[in-house]
Amino acid sequence: MPRLPLPTRAKGLTGPRRPSTLAATAALTVLAVGTPAAYATLGDEASTNSKPAAAAAARGKAYVETRLFFGTERPGGGPRVTDRQFLAFIDEEVTPRFPNGLTIQEGRGQWRDSHGVIERERSYELTLLYPASEVRLRDAQIERIRNAYEKAYAQDSVARIEERATADF
Repeated sequence: MPRLPLPTRAKGLTGPRRPSTLAATAALTVLAVGTPAAYATLGDEASTNSKPAAAAAARGKAYVETRLFFGTERPGGGPRVTDRQFLAFIDEEVTPRFPNGLTIQEGRGQWRDSHGVIERERSYELTLLYPASEVRLRDAQIERIRNAYEKAYAQDSVARIEERATADF
């Protein structure tokens, strides 16, 4: 690979050049100066167009979105969880608890196991959406699903992520 020439320094400068420090300082200055104007613009626009904003806020109801991540590799090199096994698990454990609907996506994931080894595996992401008023009931059901999968397929864990959402159907 050819060597690139080193940048030259301007006369009168002492010590090493620090272009990244100068660039970072300039960027922060621009952000600091521009930020109040950006917020002021957003505030002004929101107050002049309050009807569309109010209509958008009124649309939908409070929901919780829970995503579960299921790995398919088994510890000790056992047989992987197959598509058929996973879908049977969904039919037996998830659908009875969430009959109104769910979404499954296939993926590839990685995580660091308890021995510090990075494991890569085929995985599934299950998305459940339910009214925020049902959080207590659904929490127990979701934990049963996670525990059942960990036990049935010798998994260290099933990851869980939750977010508040507004949904309209």
